Amino acid sequence: MIPAALPLGDGRFCVPGNRWDALDGVPGRDATVAVVVPFYDQQEELDRLLAALELQDYPAHLIDVAVADDGSPTPPDISSSALRCTVVRQPDRGFRAAAARNLGAAATAGEILCFLDADTVPEPGYLRHISRLPSLLPDALVVGRRRHADLAGWQAADVARWWAGECRPTVLDEPQWLTDAYARTGDLAVADHTAYRYVISSVMCCSRELFDYCGGFDESFDQYGGEDWEFAHRAAVCGAVFHHAREAVAWHDGPDWAGRDVRDRVAVKNAEALAMARLITDPAARTHGLRYDIPRVAVELDVEGHDLGSFVSTVSGFLAHDVGVWVIGADAESLCARAHLQDGRIRVGPVPHHIRRRTPFVVTVTGRPVLPAQGVADLVHACAQPDVAEVRLSGHTAEVVCRASWALHRQARWQHSMTFGATQRFSGAQFGMTDSEAEPDLSW
Repeated sequence: MIPAALPLGDGRFCVPGNRWDALDGVPGRDATVAVVVPFYDQQEELDRLLAALELQDYPAHLIDVAVADDGSPTPPDISSSALRCTVVRQPDRGFRAAAARNLGAAATAGEILCFLDADTVPEPGYLRHISRLPSLLPDALVVGRRRHADLAGWQAADVARWWAGECRPTVLDEPQWLTDAYARTGDLAVADHTAYRYVISSVMCCSRELFDYCGGFDESFDQYGGEDWEFAHRAAVCGAVFHHAREAVAWHDGPDWAGRDVRDRVAVKNAEALAMARLITDPAARTHGLRYDIPRVAVELDVEGHDLGSFVSTVSGFLAHDVGVWVIGADAESLCARAHLQDGRIRVGPVPHHIRRRTPFVVTVTGRPVLPAQGVADLVHACAQPDVAEVRLSGHTAEVVCRASWALHRQARWQHSMTFGATQRFSGAQFGMTDSEAEPDLSW
C-alpha cells in the first residue's frame, strides 16, 4: 500500500522513507527554477544549451540561468540568450566544478536548483519533468536521464530543427550500469545505501532548501569526478528522497566517461576513489583498511555509572567496525585519561554536527552494555534496511539505540510528529548483549 503524503501547508509535502510514489500523479507547482551551469571554455556547447533552455515548455519568466565559469581563458558569452542569465567566475585552480556549482547556486534566487552541464542539450520538457517532484517534495533529490549523442559541428540553431524532426544526431550508447540500476530499483523507489551512486550532477535537481541544509557541494574536490557522488551520499544521510525522472532527458555531447580516450585512466580513477573514500562511508569505498575522520557509525557513549573496566568493555565491541566513539558525561574526560587511550577514534564530547551530516548511523549507549562485534554488525544491518528509522536494544539496565541519520535529519528539518520510518525493538540478548559489572576484570 502506498502511504499518504503529509501536507506542509504551503502546497508541499513530506513523505515517509523514500516513498516519492505517494505523490505520483500530483501536478507540480509553478516554482522558480535556477539552472546552474558549470562552464570551462565551452562556448559552442553553451550556445546549444542556452538555445535548448529557451525552447523549454516551462514558463520562461520562472527560469533563471547562472553560468559558473571555472576560470576559462575567455569569459562565457551569454548575449544570445533571451532568458535571465548571469555569469559568475572563479580563478582557474584546477577542476573545481563543485565550487563552481556552489558559486552559481549562490548567484540565483530560484526555489528549485537544476544543475546541467554545459555540454548537455535538454529536451523541451526537461525542466517541467525534473522540477515536478522537488516543487512538491522539498526533500527530493532527482536525477534525470542523460542520453548521449555525437553533437560535433551542431550549432545552437540546429536544436530547434532537431526537436522539429528535421535532423537528428548520431545516438551513442547509454551507460548500461545506470540503465540497469534505474530498472532494478524502480527509478530509485527502492533506495538502499548504494543509491547515491546513481545520482549524477550533470542532470540533477533539488530544492534550494535541501541543497542549503546539506551544505552544497564539497569544494575540496579539485580534480575530475566524485563530487556528485559525495553530495548525493551526504544528501541521503541528511534525509533526501531519491528519484529518477526518466522523462527528463538531456543529451550529452559525446560518450560516457567509460567510452572516452582518457590518459592514465587507472591513476585518475584511483585518485577519485581515494578522494571520495575519506567522505563517503559506503563499505565498498573502504575495503583497504584505511581509517578516516568520518566514520560509518558514530557512537555516543554516556559514561554515567561506568568505571574504568566497564567503560573499556562497552567500547570494545564497537571498535571492530568503521566507527567513531564520542564519550559524554561528567566523568568522560577523566575516564578517557585513566584508560591511557591512544586511539584517535575515541573522543570526548557529543558527536559534532559535521559528522552527523555525513555518517549514516548514530548509536547512543546508556548503562553498561557489552555487545559482541557481530551484535554491533547485526544492529547496524537491521537499521540499514529500507524505511527503518531506528533499532532499539534493551537489557536489564542498559540500552543501545541505532538511529538512521536520514530520519533524524528529516525530523529535525520539519519538526513534525510524522513517523518517517519504522522503529524496531529487540531484547539485547537477541544480539548477544550483556550488562557489564561496574569494574569487570581486564587483567590477563
